Amino acid sequence: MAIFSVYVVNKAGGLIYQLDHYAPRADTEKTFSFPLDLVLRPHDERVVVAFGQRDGIRVGHAVLAINGAEVNGRLTADGKDVLEFLGNPANYPVSIRFGRHRLSSNEKLMLASMFHSLFAIGSQLSPEIGSSGIEMLETDTFKLHCFQTLTGTGRLRARLCGGCHGARPPHASVAAGIKFVVLADPRQAGIDALLRKIYEIYSDFALKNPFYSLEMPIRCELFDQNLKLALEVAEKAGPFGPGS
Repeated sequence: MAIFSVYVVNKAGGLIYQLDHYAPRADTEKTFSFPLDLVLRPHDERVVVAFGQRDGIRVGHAVLAINGAEVNGRLTADGKDVLEFLGNPANYPVSIRFGRHRLSSNEKLMLASMFHSLFAIGSQLSPEIGSSGIEMLETDTFKLHCFQTLTGTGRLRARLCGGCHGARPPHASVAAGIKFVVLADPRQAGIDALLRKIYEIYSDFALKNPFYSLEMPIRCELFDQNLKLALEVAEKAGPFGPGS
């Protein structure tokens, strides 16, 4: 079991903090002779497998390294076009490492903004008045958990995209608060307690920092340290008691 990453999204949908805590390695490295028995195509500034699967290499996997040197998008480490390099018989045999593409900073910013919009849409689609929005998405490989503060610095709501139990106007808090998002293994326990703990850490080490401005990226060393400690405790399914 593991916690993969943490995102903090501000009230406007901007990503103000992101931490990759654990990334499962599913890379596959093989030595190939010419001609390459996989079909590669450029896609979103990277080279991916378009056809052919073998030895753990799947369609959609990106070229991550050639002969042990990391590629830079569609270019090799020394600036050559990846497809041109692999199309030259003189460069074989060649060792290629394939795997899932790592999200760039810009892609993370874009996805955070998209989730912010989906969160609001989810609330508006709810048949119940005052829905809290999307609070959990489940796939076969991970679960996305989201808690949102009511006013940006207020308390956190708990679980499920259902109706609100308090009396307040429809959708009053949909886009009003800070969103704390955790991606974790589907079997990982204690995520609700972890999200509350992350909010406490945000309150103690970001909001109370005199040099921190609201809605701006969080760059606080104590916030980083305490967040990483909380993630380690959560992975061991430990409780978060008073003062922990």
